[in-house]
Amino acid sequence: MMSHTTNPLEHAELVAGRIVRYAKVAGPENLIAGADCGFAATARMEPDIHLTVAFAKLQALADGARLASQQVW
Repeated sequence: MMSHTTNPLEHAELVAGRIVRYAKVAGPENLIAGADCGFAATARMEPDIHLTVAFAKLQALADGARLASQQVW
């Protein structure tokens, strides 16, 4: 649903749109929205994503899932 290795923040509406598209294909009962990996998952041992950005991305994911749920269910 969102990148764990870049700093640009996905907007909740973009996340919701992705969830709705996947729900139409797979069925909403078969979906779990999430980041594809941890926010510190790099070959180097230092995180690329600042903690505040990681939390903002997770907030956008939660908000996007809420918006998508209103459309799908």
